[in-house]
Amino acid sequence: MPPVFAHGRLRLYLLKLLDEAPRHGYEVIRLLEERFQGLYAPSAGTVYPRLAKLEAEGLVTYATEGGRKVYSITEAGRAELADRGGELADLELEIRDSVSELAAEIRDDVRGAAGALRREMRAAASASATPVEDASWAAAKEELRKAKQEWKEQARRAKDESRRAREEAQQARRQAKEAQERAREEVMRIASQFQEQFAKSGGMLGNLAGSWLAGAGAGAGTNSATGAGKDTAAGKDATAGATPSAPADPHWAEDLAATGDPARDLDRLLDRFRDDVRDAARDHGVTPAKLAEARAHLAAAADRLAGTLGPRR
Repeated sequence: MPPVFAHGRLRLYLLKLLDEAPRHGYEVIRLLEERFQGLYAPSAGTVYPRLAKLEAEGLVTYATEGGRKVYSITEAGRAELADRGGELADLELEIRDSVSELAAEIRDDVRGAAGALRREMRAAASASATPVEDASWAAAKEELRKAKQEWKEQARRAKDESRRAREEAQQARRQAKEAQERAREEVMRIASQFQEQFAKSGGMLGNLAGSWLAGAGAGAGTNSATGAGKDTAAGKDATAGATPSAPADPHWAEDLAATGDPARDLDRLLDRFRDDVRDAARDHGVTPAKLAEARAHLAAAADRLAGTLGPRR
């Protein structure tokens, strides 16, 4: 059996099976055996410890039904599955090749056994002075017929599985590419519409926006060649005489662990910022003066972020 599940591959395939539908451990073992057309089946000692580890890592969860644990994938598990879409497609192809290789081995074994059986039958017929097709001869022919039929069935199943694995791998690659395109488009949309989204939210508080702006512009300076530190005329008018904003919280949003996808991390930071501003507005209220001050802060923040992410269109 080729080691197609080495280096965490079985973990990835378990997530795929649970993404298809909730399953209990025995059902997972049975499905793996079916995917390999009965040519390979993992033991309970292989599958159950890995399911327990996935549950401990928060990638799957389970519910007890009829005295058995039924495992389901979590959002974190789906995120890992999406991040490893290309690797999953390669794994599907490797499984297909493994099934084909095992089927070829079975075919060779059947051919060898059939040849040996023919030689034995010819030798028995030659040694007999009056060759008669007795019960033993008929039984040998029947065994040979069954062996041929079994080989044909194994070859057909291996061919069907190979075609299905190839189609699934192609679909997984298409989905991974589409997900990357959607993420890229979403980042560009957020960058280009940042100011408009928050200016229309109706729930902005100036002090919190200024604090967040101070954190976003840390290290940028106020006299950079790009003009990122310049105030607009509207910003100067709206903030004249306003109380200076509190210093930025150095630990803001540090609980949002990095996912390895910068576009996704930016989207999560923007969601956190919007929630914080709305919570502050709900708790403290919004006056026309505060709204004007918040608008100025957000305009400056939008300019700085647009300059960081790329030239504005």
